[in-house]
Amino acid sequence: MAQPVAQTIHRDPSLFWWILFPITVVMVLTGVLRHYAMVLLQSTPKAQALPQLRQQRCLVRGVNLRNNSNVISPSSFQSRKSYLVSAFKDGVFLADPEARGKPRPNPMTDPAMMEGMMGAMKGNVAMMVPQTLIMGWINAFFSGFVILKLPFPLTPQFKSMLQSGVGTRDLDVQWVSSLSWYFLTLFGLQPVYNFILGSNNSANQVTQQMAMANPAAGMMGPDQDPDKLFQNEAENLEVVDHYWILEGVEDRLLAKLSQG
Repeated sequence: MAQPVAQTIHRDPSLFWWILFPITVVMVLTGVLRHYAMVLLQSTPKAQALPQLRQQRCLVRGVNLRNNSNVISPSSFQSRKSYLVSAFKDGVFLADPEARGKPRPNPMTDPAMMEGMMGAMKGNVAMMVPQTLIMGWINAFFSGFVILKLPFPLTPQFKSMLQSGVGTRDLDVQWVSSLSWYFLTLFGLQPVYNFILGSNNSANQVTQQMAMANPAAGMMGPDQDPDKLFQNEAENLEVVDHYWILEGVEDRLLAKLSQG
């Protein structure tokens, strides 16, 4: 069987120094600057009141019990489930039990809410403005360049992602354009940022998006009714189909030993 002919493109070696290297350096420096800009823009967090902290932690406790119910025995799960369901329905963990059943106040009148919105806006500006400028810079000076070839084969589905800005349909998918290299560095420099800034950094956009999408991080927002959240979690706990992973472990172990 004839082997497919490898596609070869004669590229100027100076593309590495004039396109690939500058884009990579600019992306790394932008991430470092974004990290320190976020540090400067962050306000000092205010200490939460004990009832508010207890309210949030107890709701997370119910979520953790539901997600990790298979690691505890049925009797332990039933006792925890009965206690939490009863407490959630009765509003035991509410920070303000007197506000139960009343309409929520306008979050725009809450100074803490306004401060959180301003912090989120600062973070979005610190992320979006540099990336918009860099993308405009690449489109203006480096658009249409093919700068490297990946050392491993890929399926044609990656063509649109790796060859953005290059209008050649017959080009091998392993070739990467300058604009696509920008996107690859945008989402792939987390190990570099971890090495330079440490694991707890604000340089990577993907990490921030994951934190924003984390349901446990925003499950008790200022615009949400905590009583409804507790009622929903109580319903979720009531319908959990408990399965203990150690059920019959002695018999399984003996059966495995007897087979050996």
